Amino acid sequence: MNVADAIGRALAAAGVRQVFGVIGSGNFHLTNAMVAGGARFVAARHEGGAATMADAYARMSGTVAALSVHQGCGLTNAMTGIAEAAKSRTPMVVVAAEVTEPRSNFYVDQEALARSVGAVPVRITSAETAVAEALGAVATAVRERRTVLLNVPLSVQALETAAPAVAPPPSKDPVVPDAAEVTKLTDLLRHAERPVFVAGRGSRGYRQVLESLAERSGALLATSAVAHGLFQGNPWSLGISGGFASPRTAELIRAADLIVGWGSALNMWTTRHGALIGPDTTVVQVDDDATALGVHREIQLGVTGDVGLTATMVLDALDALGEQRVGYRTTELGSVRWRDVAFDDESTGGRIDPRTLSLALDDLLPAERVIAVDSGNFMGYPSVCLSVPDENGLCFTQAFQSVGLGLATAIGAALAQPDRLPVAVLGDGGALMSAAELDTVRRLGLPMLVVVYNDDAYGAEVHHFGPGGHPLDTVTFPPTDIAAIGRGYGFEAVTVRTAKDLAAVGDWLNGPRSAPMLVDAKVVADHPSWWLEEAFRGH
Repeated sequence: MNVADAIGRALAAAGVRQVFGVIGSGNFHLTNAMVAGGARFVAARHEGGAATMADAYARMSGTVAALSVHQGCGLTNAMTGIAEAAKSRTPMVVVAAEVTEPRSNFYVDQEALARSVGAVPVRITSAETAVAEALGAVATAVRERRTVLLNVPLSVQALETAAPAVAPPPSKDPVVPDAAEVTKLTDLLRHAERPVFVAGRGSRGYRQVLESLAERSGALLATSAVAHGLFQGNPWSLGISGGFASPRTAELIRAADLIVGWGSALNMWTTRHGALIGPDTTVVQVDDDATALGVHREIQLGVTGDVGLTATMVLDALDALGEQRVGYRTTELGSVRWRDVAFDDESTGGRIDPRTLSLALDDLLPAERVIAVDSGNFMGYPSVCLSVPDENGLCFTQAFQSVGLGLATAIGAALAQPDRLPVAVLGDGGALMSAAELDTVRRLGLPMLVVVYNDDAYGAEVHHFGPGGHPLDTVTFPPTDIAAIGRGYGFEAVTVRTAKDLAAVGDWLNGPRSAPMLVDAKVVADHPSWWLEEAFRGH
């Protein structure tokens, strides 16, 4: 058996069951070997899309996914998606062919590329060590929640080696928190009058224990954007904390005397650059990675431990003490939903208000949905107006703030959550950047709804630089018939200028959905979205 075959089969046996990529000569045999080992391969139309599909699949399935790319240019094409995955600590293995001769036209320093975006580089160094090094890459991805670049030199791939031995896939053991830190957190909850839990990505899967602890301690419940939906339906849920928070949610969080971040980075987005944290508020962060504690803001207590295990230990301690706190639950929450905030509909007949569009879509869509939102001026509206059933209802690839990842995100999420309606929500800029992957949607037979908020511009830049009187010719464009582009790829499509035009979406939802559907929504573009100023402050 040659090295390429052994590595591919070893990766599949180690738990890599879903692979995305674009095939070239260098990764042809590696990819076929993964498929022969039992993995499913999805061919994207661009490596950048393939990288984000793998990222989204890993996030929404809870498993390690793989990206397969050609040496040199295949890897550089994928780097934006790899950067997003690495910044989000997505467990993913990038399997890249590699040339090591600098005179080759395919040569780039692939190890340096990985390090530059925060990925972990690993290289296959010999036929004898190839399988062990490949398995080590998967173990790092899983146990450390890292995106790993596995470089496989062409000079090694054809060498002979032994068939890989069968080994169980790697697993991550929960980190047990220090008892003294648990006691300190318990004591803080016992004395807090207005506690708020902010649950992040590390809290996914731990809804029950966090709700039980919140009930025992009288805490209100909020999430970061990436954990949106975790507490869906709970009467004490505030929704998303941060730039997407409703006015009432922001008011309640700002008045908290104790904020506990559970598996949440408590970064500038989740705290509005700290504006949601009162001057006298005690801040606690619970994370199973000690290096994540206190990175984005000062904290009074850091607990290194698995979220579920830590919450269980604190709950047990409160139960043993017989503590039942009322806490913040004496307050009437009022309306914490954006859809209950009154607004003046600015639809013109030729263009639809993005708030009107978002709320109408929310009413149309089935409850079982998985939504992916691209980056851009429009993104706040669907992010807060489109409800999700649980923490697996929104795939939010926004750590790198790159426009153009939304469609590929929706594809990866759709394959990970096949029983839900996949909804890709894009701006016109992101839609046109990623249009090639419309072919992937159609080819896979995904019953996807793609909604394009089309303002014929890079709206974020228009609203950021326009007030200063700067010329905007570089960021505005002639009208584009994106519906026609969708039809060209085999989609059903409709142009939406008024709420009545959405009837076609209702018909599609009630029909066989035998082809995907694209909505080219011509949206009002007169105002920046409310979150935009904060976004630019983060540059």
